[in-house]
Amino acid sequence: MFKKFSPATDVAGQTILKSSAQRTIRTSLLAQWQIDQDVLDTLIWPKKESLVLVKGRDHLSIYTLQGQPLFFQHFDGPFIPTLRLLHKCELLSQEGVVALTLDTTVPRILPALQVDRGAIRFLLAGANMMCPGFTSKGGQLPEPEAALPTGVVVSIEAEGKEHAAAIGITKLSTEEIKSVNKGIAVEIMTYLGDDLWTLETI
Repeated sequence: MFKKFSPATDVAGQTILKSSAQRTIRTSLLAQWQIDQDVLDTLIWPKKESLVLVKGRDHLSIYTLQGQPLFFQHFDGPFIPTLRLLHKCELLSQEGVVALTLDTTVPRILPALQVDRGAIRFLLAGANMMCPGFTSKGGQLPEPEAALPTGVVVSIEAEGKEHAAAIGITKLSTEEIKSVNKGIAVEIMTYLGDDLWTLETI
């Protein structure tokens, strides 16, 4: 989605969101991400700060705070954090500055899947991740009791790497990824080195 993105050609305009729209988005973030109200208010989006909607091509919406992209949305899909925001939250949680709500021993604002080393070069080129990258040695998927359904926003970690390398949306449930073991498992929405990663402000 951000393999080739330029504000000069791909942004149609910017709008400060109304208070009612901002309240709705706050509620959605708390429902969709593994965070609590304190983390949202203190670390991600302070209550007194107004969110700006940056309208992009192909029904892409980027939400910014003081010019910095925080998360984005395609059509009416889920809100997807930028990798910079994901890394910031995880780093501060690891340092004990904040406690995220899912599991303080695994500080993430999104559920995480892991691909093996062989998939890394394809991932960093923006390719969607195939099932074997998760099921082979070096890949990791949740246990059956913690299985994820189709359509969930996930962070993609890579074997031997400390931080998430991409964020995507599951095209199969994690149990289907194991049983089918072919085809696209996760559609990649943003990855390290893409134009959203390099774009610090809009």
